[in-house]
Amino acid sequence: MSRIEETKRSRLYRIDGLGEDGNSRRKLLLQLAAVSLGLPLTGANALTFPGQETTPQQEARPHTRPAAPPAPTSLSLQDEQFLEGLEHANFLFFWEQSNPQTGLTRDRCNVRTKDNVMAASIAATGFGLTAICIGENRGFVSYAEARLRVIQALSFLWHKLPTHRGFFYHFANINTGERMWDSEVSSVDTAILLCGILTCSQHFHDKAIADLVHAIFDRVDWTWLSEDTSLLSHGWTPELGFIPSRWDLYSELMMMYLLGMGSATHPLSSDAWFAWKRTVFEYDGLRYIGSFAPLFVHQYSQAWFDFRGKRDRFADYFQNSVIATDVHRRFCVDLNEKFIDYTNALWGITASDSEKGYIAWGGPPAMGPIDGTIVPAATGGSLPFLPDATMRVLRTIHDHYPKAWCRYGFVDAFNPLTDWYDTDVIGIDTGITMLMAENARTGFVWDTFMKNPEAQRGMASAGLKPY
Repeated sequence: MSRIEETKRSRLYRIDGLGEDGNSRRKLLLQLAAVSLGLPLTGANALTFPGQETTPQQEARPHTRPAAPPAPTSLSLQDEQFLEGLEHANFLFFWEQSNPQTGLTRDRCNVRTKDNVMAASIAATGFGLTAICIGENRGFVSYAEARLRVIQALSFLWHKLPTHRGFFYHFANINTGERMWDSEVSSVDTAILLCGILTCSQHFHDKAIADLVHAIFDRVDWTWLSEDTSLLSHGWTPELGFIPSRWDLYSELMMMYLLGMGSATHPLSSDAWFAWKRTVFEYDGLRYIGSFAPLFVHQYSQAWFDFRGKRDRFADYFQNSVIATDVHRRFCVDLNEKFIDYTNALWGITASDSEKGYIAWGGPPAMGPIDGTIVPAATGGSLPFLPDATMRVLRTIHDHYPKAWCRYGFVDAFNPLTDWYDTDVIGIDTGITMLMAENARTGFVWDTFMKNPEAQRGMASAGLKPY
């Protein structure tokens, strides 16, 4: 069983399915063995365990010649106007669903009823801090209001939110910061939060903000988490110790290793960058580095780290994500005979809600019980990679499926074949959509984040250079 599968298993439970039974929660942790990966809370009665019964080559449809790589495209004026509205809606989620005093952002929110769920996600908070930078830059909020929110959030993160060796717990009470449900000290969720605070440091040019950011970042002990190996653990709990699973396959792990190698206080060796596996997949003759994992693994690290025009000795990871996204589009279109809603104007599957709970699905090769569900974050998070193809999908959803739209943008998922529409938006999915929309338009997040010396040191240690 792959690291991706084990990790996905761990996040497949829901707030209202757990109640306050700490014993049942602990049993679940023991049973599933691994946790993290930034996935949100989901249905306890709808656990889905994707398998690896096929190979990428077996999933590929027959072809007489390799498919052509996708041609570069750009956004039109109409696309810009559409994305302005989408980003503003996304911004409202992070502004309204974060506690102004703690800065913590809800993991998810029901947009059809009043939602009083107290679970905040450290990963959603990282996206939220970046969203404030985007919002201030675009005039969605004033500089004074944005700065105050960021100062309050960073102060709470530094002084009050529980940590272990500088790493944060995955879930916390949005009002108090108290750890929830025996959640793990999470390596990936901490990394997403750190990307958010580093973005704030460079955007605001404010000494108070910069001092707090450096204090929070510098106390993270990356060498403790790697212990006696170059590969980072998924996390740690006081009850069980280190999570056995390691970040060893291509995924959103790139941001963690780059941040760790960029640390001035507890740096990882550059050996860590070369320790994880880069498995080559093929579909329609298009080859790319990937994993048995949903599409988001090609998106998250690249929301902040700018891989454009750079490569290490293995790959150009930006172009790799371009190809992987186009392969996913082809894969969905090839499913049209089974699910008639999948077309060139409506495609995109990544880990999301479904009628039967949260599912870590995608492909190729096919993962999970694919049923025709559409996940807007799959294309929203891929906007810089395939601007024309992804905009076509987002416009189709907005124009033809009005129940998929809400105050905060797109709901997490919907199924046109069954007329099912999610009631929730999820912080990390709303976040990846907003950040990648802005990067596709201006490169603002990339340009801001990459000014950090931590990011520059990490890229240099990995041997990522322009070519």
